[in-house]
Amino acid sequence: MPTIRVELFAGRTVEQKRALAQALTEAAVKTLGGSPDGVDVVFYDVERHDWATGGQLWSDKAPPKPVG
Repeated sequence: MPTIRVELFAGRTVEQKRALAQALTEAAVKTLGGSPDGVDVVFYDVERHDWATGGQLWSDKAPPKPVG
């Protein structure tokens, strides 16, 4: 079964990561078959100053809008 690597900006809560890990595991089992115990999800928190898109650091862009 797969190992799913998730790279995202730092700041997500443990609850958000738990929910995403569950959703990704369910999707992998539904699509690929097998057991949930065979699915690994690894989270990599990346600071905004360590990620660039289009040659511009995300830390140099406008701050993210709050959710909600």
